[in-house]
Amino acid sequence: MDNLTHSLVGWALAETGLKRRTRKGLAATVLAANLPDIDVFFGWAPWPPLAMHRGFTHGLIGGVLVLPPVLAILLWLLDRWQARRGRLADDSPPMRFGWLLALCWIGALTHPLLDLQNVYAIQLFSPASARWFHTDGLFIISPWLLAMLGLGIWRARRHGRRQPAILALAGTALFIGGNIAISALAWAAPTRDAPYATPDRIFAAPEPLLFWRRDVVWRQNGFIVQGRYDPLRRLEGLVDFGAPMADRMQEPLVRRAAQATAQARKFLAWSQMPVARVEQGHCRAVVTFGDARFTGPAMSRNFNTVVTLPVDGAGCGGG
Repeated sequence: MDNLTHSLVGWALAETGLKRRTRKGLAATVLAANLPDIDVFFGWAPWPPLAMHRGFTHGLIGGVLVLPPVLAILLWLLDRWQARRGRLADDSPPMRFGWLLALCWIGALTHPLLDLQNVYAIQLFSPASARWFHTDGLFIISPWLLAMLGLGIWRARRHGRRQPAILALAGTALFIGGNIAISALAWAAPTRDAPYATPDRIFAAPEPLLFWRRDVVWRQNGFIVQGRYDPLRRLEGLVDFGAPMADRMQEPLVRRAAQATAQARKFLAWSQMPVARVEQGHCRAVVTFGDARFTGPAMSRNFNTVVTLPVDGAGCGGG
């Protein structure tokens, strides 16, 4: 999810009364709710689980157990520095490190729970497992959640009451739960009705505004198929679906390209539904890797990487 949504969830938690449990309570919930995204600064790291976005720092081990105590210690040190200089507000609550640590854990837990909701997915048990998990309950930016949380926080602060924040969080949970149920129906739709598929991997991406609609993409026997699901039009089947497209990942040239560069290896470690396009030229071949979750057959969007390989042929060196 976007960092504004993460921040609003942490802020709403604080407005339920948690921010009064200790000094730095609001900072703890908001910062912890964003803390796992620190991995964007470690793409260079030699340890793959850390270098992978939504890997170690988004898992239950790194993001929920390891990072929150680090944040709590930093906030405690900041508080001590401010106290020595007399920069604390007179009406601020006392510093309670136990509560500060608890709020950091609570805030951090919301991050993987939210990121679990979209097709980008997370490695929930990294580094013990590289398996990706997703529920497909939300588009990566949900205007419905932003409005719900923003209104709840505004009303809580305006009236000095915690009930609006609690209602906003409860509404958020119900909204997500309902959308997970819709995505479960979308996952089942290609099997229950035409084309009667048996996917080995399937994703159902929600639309941002018309949140009940799903763009469905699945893989079966090396072929990618895309379709659309709308429960208001067909509850147990797809509205429409396209022709299967070979992912080409088992072709010898593509398999060679997959190991040719570090960038290709990193991309394919991240990709969950990889596809390849091959352009043969004189003495070389260009292989473009994409991910069917985000890239159509033309691969005209982002989320791709290109590998150029020399090939044998008449007039080519070594041909």
